[in-house]
Amino acid sequence: MKKYDTFLFDADGTLFDLNRAAANAMKLMFGYCGFNYTEDVGEIYIPINSWAWERFEKGEIDIETLRTIRFERLFDKLGIYHDPKEFNERYLYEIGKSSFLIDGAEDICREIVSRGKKIYIVTNGFWATQASRIKHSQLSEYISEFFVSELIGFQKPHIMYFEHVFSHIPDFDKKSALIIGDSLAADIAGGNIAGIDSCWLNISGGANNMEIVPTYEIKALNELKRFI
Repeated sequence: MKKYDTFLFDADGTLFDLNRAAANAMKLMFGYCGFNYTEDVGEIYIPINSWAWERFEKGEIDIETLRTIRFERLFDKLGIYHDPKEFNERYLYEIGKSSFLIDGAEDICREIVSRGKKIYIVTNGFWATQASRIKHSQLSEYISEFFVSELIGFQKPHIMYFEHVFSHIPDFDKKSALIIGDSLAADIAGGNIAGIDSCWLNISGGANNMEIVPTYEIKALNELKRFI
């Protein structure tokens, strides 16, 4: 089994439990705005949010459009109204305070670093939000650096995003690097484009219906131990 020295982790859905953080932030936001919050809100928002991020990753919308369009669509579905820009700003602040982890995230990060290997975060998220949640999480001591598309100016899977990342990692070697993520379109496609091995974290066990082939596929983070 091939071993790696550099582990490039996606953030949301890979190390951090975005759905749990989003539900918590949404519940708080609805309280602030005086709206009635039910579990149905999260069920409606998650696919809308996924749709918006997919459009962004394909370059069909820019980051500023992404910030508001997801809430515009949510409010339309629910028949309510609030300024989407203002809602987004406070929502991101609440997300930034949430550091819920995917099962096994802290254990695998601890194991990787204890073996003398390096961990970097590669994310398409928002800079302030990701910086806050990483800083306040149990993972902060294990992460060498994190790279956020908002600051770089390109997002995964764009080759320019990865070229920026590679150029900022000391003594980076493509042959000893592995990218791990839950998104075939962003993480795995990005790894393929950039010429590094990739590992698809498929927690749900869903089928791969895309023409994007990962080097490896796992269902839980602890399966990464064989690559350390």
